Amino acid sequence: MEKALLIYPEFSPNGFWNYKSVCRLVGKKYPASPLGLATVAALLPQEWDINLIDMNTTPLLEENIEEADLIFIGGMISQQKKFLELIDYIHDFGKKVVVGGPDPTSQPDIYQKADYLVLGEAEQTLPLFIEDYKKGTPQKIYLPPEKKPDMTKSPIPRYDLINFKSYMMIGVQITRGCPFNCEFCDIIELFGRIPRMKTSEQIIKELNTLFNLGYRGHIDFVDDNFIGNKKKVKIILRDILAWSKPRKHPFYFSTEASINLADDDELLDLMRALDFRYVFIGLETADEEVLKATQKYQNTKRKIVDDLNKIYGYGIIVNAGLITGFDKETSAKARSIIDLVKVGKISFAMAGLLFALPNTQLARRLIKTNRYLEESNIQLQSQGCVDQTSAGLNFITDRPKEEIIEDYKYIIEQLYDPREYFDRNLDLALSLRVKPKYKPGFKKIMQNAVAFVRVVFRLGMNSKTGFLFWRNFFKVLFRRPSSLESLINVEAMYIHFGKQSKYIIKIMNQKLRHLKETPEPTILTESVPLSAI
Repeated sequence: MEKALLIYPEFSPNGFWNYKSVCRLVGKKYPASPLGLATVAALLPQEWDINLIDMNTTPLLEENIEEADLIFIGGMISQQKKFLELIDYIHDFGKKVVVGGPDPTSQPDIYQKADYLVLGEAEQTLPLFIEDYKKGTPQKIYLPPEKKPDMTKSPIPRYDLINFKSYMMIGVQITRGCPFNCEFCDIIELFGRIPRMKTSEQIIKELNTLFNLGYRGHIDFVDDNFIGNKKKVKIILRDILAWSKPRKHPFYFSTEASINLADDDELLDLMRALDFRYVFIGLETADEEVLKATQKYQNTKRKIVDDLNKIYGYGIIVNAGLITGFDKETSAKARSIIDLVKVGKISFAMAGLLFALPNTQLARRLIKTNRYLEESNIQLQSQGCVDQTSAGLNFITDRPKEEIIEDYKYIIEQLYDPREYFDRNLDLALSLRVKPKYKPGFKKIMQNAVAFVRVVFRLGMNSKTGFLFWRNFFKVLFRRPSSLESLINVEAMYIHFGKQSKYIIKIMNQKLRHLKETPEPTILTESVPLSAI
């Protein structure tokens, strides 16, 4: 029997979404489970002995490697440094390594030291590799065909390989692809602009698998744009609702969508009926000219704050993506992010520096105009800090880089100033119209009670946050008690965001010192080669 080991590399401990300190409050180790590798496991021959190790929650032991016949690693650009180190480490044991996932697909040259590169979506290329491997004739590289795979053929992920106790949420995927054309986005490059979807039957089978394995609680639909095809997703949501009701709503949900979610009352009604509690939306900037320059037209000609308030009215908290460093941006336009976040009552504001991801329209334009800084890109990757909240601007910027970094530093200081953060949370909680369907069991209630006590010690008895914490608690308790759980959850995240914002400011100060010592080139003309600057 062949023994396969699947490894998910560690993320940077200082990343925006790596809130381990908050996970520990409820006895968890990491926010989200590795759905991609669970799907890969389902595509492997099921007679194989398969072991999946997420290094974000579980140490990789020498015996795990020694026992394996073949080792698979998958990951994203923010895992790249650990990913590459892992390949070398496994080779020291004389084992063969198969790599795949978003980053190897986007940058295969960087992963040439792997034995086999299985690129693109695994449903297409992994079976070809397995067929050749069984014959003893595996190729070095398996490239994805131009046509994207049919999602209705995707298997049920091997959820049985995941330790549910380690994670805050478990991922399920309904759709791949996004109909929009944002210049900086790599999703449309990896998965295309035509949304491809699983069927209701598939999703119900996946949820039923999780249910039968004993999982209850938070399900994250990991789709990059959950509403890329609104008509089909409504059908799926109705079927999930019909499945959930007789089971007394064993799950609550989160996802990622575009701002036009606010245009569809029927869709929002379904999401509320299913107990959707969070949605991530890329807002990027408050300035329409900048949005148009980066081809994010779906966010233009809108009243964004009204859209946000409408979503809050359905009990859904909006986590927002925001970016500094776009072309046509001024200091005033960049700093207007602060007002958008404040007036929009955005609690989780993932503000970052623009990073030209490989093989995006943005990267291709920058290369064509001699603005892409390959050396800067390599340096960031070698440091393992390809995370837009602490890295970015790997190109010659439209305005002085020092100015952009100063603006970004100011934005972070304002967004995660204790009073600003807790004031937003209060405004948000009073705006939410929460109607929860999921009811936790006794064990979960006790875990939440212990977590609340820990939050009180960390925030309620802290000299900087104590007054704000208790002010918010009692105001919401008496004015909007249905939002109290949501309030505690977003305020608990300050344990992570407060620390992470200090880390970002420290990194930005280092960058500013470095730029003063070694000024980077500025734009002279688009026709001048980079080597001449």
